[in-house]
Amino acid sequence: MLAACGAATLDDLYSDVPASLRLKENYGLPKEMSEAELTRFWKESASRNRELTCFAGCGFYRHYCPAAVESILSRSEFLTAYTPYQPEISQGTLQYIFEYQSMMAELCGMDVCNASMYDGLTATAEAMMMAVASAKRKKRVLISATLNPALAQVLETYACGLGIILETIPEHEGLTDRAALSEMLGAGDVAAVIVATPNYYGLLEDLTGWADIIHAQKAMLIVNTHASALAVLKSPGEWGADIACGEAQSLGIPMNYGGPGLGYLCTTKALMRKMPGRIVGATTDADGKRVFVLTLQAREQHIRRHKATSNICSNQGIMTLHAAAYLSLMGYDGLREVNRLSADAAHSLVEKLCATGKVSLKYPEKAYLNETILALAEPLTADALIEEAARHGILAGVKHTDSEIIVAATEMCSPDDIERYVRIVESL
Repeated sequence: MLAACGAATLDDLYSDVPASLRLKENYGLPKEMSEAELTRFWKESASRNRELTCFAGCGFYRHYCPAAVESILSRSEFLTAYTPYQPEISQGTLQYIFEYQSMMAELCGMDVCNASMYDGLTATAEAMMMAVASAKRKKRVLISATLNPALAQVLETYACGLGIILETIPEHEGLTDRAALSEMLGAGDVAAVIVATPNYYGLLEDLTGWADIIHAQKAMLIVNTHASALAVLKSPGEWGADIACGEAQSLGIPMNYGGPGLGYLCTTKALMRKMPGRIVGATTDADGKRVFVLTLQAREQHIRRHKATSNICSNQGIMTLHAAAYLSLMGYDGLREVNRLSADAAHSLVEKLCATGKVSLKYPEKAYLNETILALAEPLTADALIEEAARHGILAGVKHTDSEIIVAATEMCSPDDIERYVRIVESL
């Protein structure tokens, strides 16, 4: 193998990898195990995981998932071909993609939705690429300072390779600065504006009139929202957005120690052919029976990769099915109830924490749904709070600065959990 690669040694083969990143010792592989031994090994390993009561969010939220979802996921009619090129043997796959796309398009108030995004971060990057491709010669994209920093970094990574110029709209008291946006748009040459609501701090951005001033400059409005919140907030379509995108993990997908996620991407009919992935439609066959087919897919995905809208070709099948089953079982009433309970829990938590005198709302006048940012009074620090809470089985939130923490709550946070959290703060 080394000879075929033109390398004399393994060190030559890995010469492009910095020495600081290379393993310096043997791999440490255990001895071989029987099936029974291997099963016992992994059960013992899994038992060492600690499941904490979660008050952290920033894009991922622990929601209850109806037990029926797991059963639906295991049904054989949905476990057909991985990629549904042959509709006659892929009806199960095509149906759940169709149902998912229909429900997400309705939630977002948009015309069409695809089912091919890995997570909310890359879905937003794809939205940015769509907007720039449609704008042709325009390369400037304005992103709000209130976006999740991880999202901003992913956008920077994509932009770097495509020659896209990213500029950040300043924030003012936790929200995107509307005056600064107008000024930056006035400079011209803007392809798109990207904003999130709820934003990184959990605050609700008022996007009234944004579409008008953005469209007046021949630019596009891209709105990022975590999917569950779409049941109770004004939809991107109602804000006049051209593209809606974000993370759909909040639709009952387990957090599972870090993943997986599910990115959604919805848009208008005018931009449909710029959208990566595929669209499934419903029709009738020769016998008049309802059937599902791939209505739109870019052939460049398969035969001319250099002209492809995107090389993301997986439809995230199992997560798409998971979200479709969750949405169909919950319905609008169920989703609204989940958000009501989550908001009640979050506001109860914040009220009780602030009553300790050791915590205060950083932006007391700003509206939030189930997540917000708190300021910690000295000498309490975010690190100390997170560490002490973890010792008591609670994930306290996401550190923003040494003296600030972003907390979230869902219907999975009981009054007893909230009281435990408050007692921890009181003890510090």
